[in-house]
Amino acid sequence: MFSSFGQTIVAQTAKKDTTQKASMSAELLSFAKKHLSLRYRSGGTSKKGFDCSGFVRYCFSQFGFTLPHSSAAQISHGTEVGIDQARAGDLIFFKGHNSSSQRVGHVGMIVEVGTNYVKFIHSAWKGGVRYDFLNADYYKKRFVGIRRIIE
Repeated sequence: MFSSFGQTIVAQTAKKDTTQKASMSAELLSFAKKHLSLRYRSGGTSKKGFDCSGFVRYCFSQFGFTLPHSSAAQISHGTEVGIDQARAGDLIFFKGHNSSSQRVGHVGMIVEVGTNYVKFIHSAWKGGVRYDFLNADYYKKRFVGIRRIIE
């Protein structure tokens, strides 16, 4: 009987942790959304303008996470997850302008995962902070992977 009670406590704790993580991810993405249309700025790390990794770093820093200021370095943080396990708040990584390169050159934050799509927010050279979709040709052929920071 004690074993069953212990399992119930563990299950309730795990559910609470999952709810807290989802809540933090939602707050992070709500914060990120407030920056839509801010201009792109190479090396930018503030509301005066962001580059992709500067934007991600800035948003996560508001919630107590420290990330480096380069997409190539950010991909080594957190835990790698498959596209089938992706969820809102995960980081999504891409090659830079050269789709045949092996080097990570771009990062965004996943906003929504649907049956046939992944929507993300990022700071892009064209358009500044905006939403895009992984299934767009440009991003599909540059996709590298997904990392979970909020564990």
